[in-house]
Amino acid sequence: MSEHEIIGDIGKFKAPATDPVKNQGGTHAYFSCWDMHSYYGESYIVQGVNFDIREGEILALLGRNGAGKTSTLRSIARTDTPEMQHGEIWLDHQPIHNMKSYQAAQNGIALVPEDRRIIPGLTVEESLDLAQIAPPIGWTKERIYEHFPRLAERRAQEAVTLSGGEQQMLAVARALARDIKLLLLDEPYEGLAPVIVQEIERILESIRELGMTTVIVEQNAVAALKLSDRAVILDMGKVVFDGTAQEVLDNNELREEYLAI
Repeated sequence: MSEHEIIGDIGKFKAPATDPVKNQGGTHAYFSCWDMHSYYGESYIVQGVNFDIREGEILALLGRNGAGKTSTLRSIARTDTPEMQHGEIWLDHQPIHNMKSYQAAQNGIALVPEDRRIIPGLTVEESLDLAQIAPPIGWTKERIYEHFPRLAERRAQEAVTLSGGEQQMLAVARALARDIKLLLLDEPYEGLAPVIVQEIERILESIRELGMTTVIVEQNAVAALKLSDRAVILDMGKVVFDGTAQEVLDNNELREEYLAI
């Protein structure tokens, strides 16, 4: 069952007409979302979500299935579904909330979706070329292949024939091929064998060392928390915790109540 189907049964009503509340001191963080409300049709999914991210920080966005995590990422990336009907999104002092998804991408937001969206008929190299068909350009292919040697080995292979782990590498590499400011990773470990998970973890560690501002949605909460500086936990589309990743790792009661771990 999809996330919006789970939450949609809770209640079909519109968000209260409140003004976005600015964060501490009324100043912009590197990234902020304020009082964000999003819907799939009449189903109310993201219910007043607020959080900040400092530049170079990695944030784990956590919660049980159906908590609103993917919907929050998609709202930030300005996809058509869910529809954000209220709230503000700011990145590097630029308003994102009135943009279309392609405009948000041009302004530095990259979403790596759970299903990876590998394009049939293209090789690995052609997939990277397509990502760089228009500015702003990020990593060169040489740099990508240096960080992803397996992709270098398979550059002439049709991308959809790669293993699940290799496709995940390509999805991340394709995002890095753009000049991005905020990387959104939706379930990067989903469906991967443990040995491949370790490889993806090494890639994410490299991203951490590079200081790239990142949001990770991941059901493997402990793995995500170990990579992250901070954590936000969602429950029924609302923020129920905003603090350090270590606080969540140290709080068994919190994990059991909201993460079932």
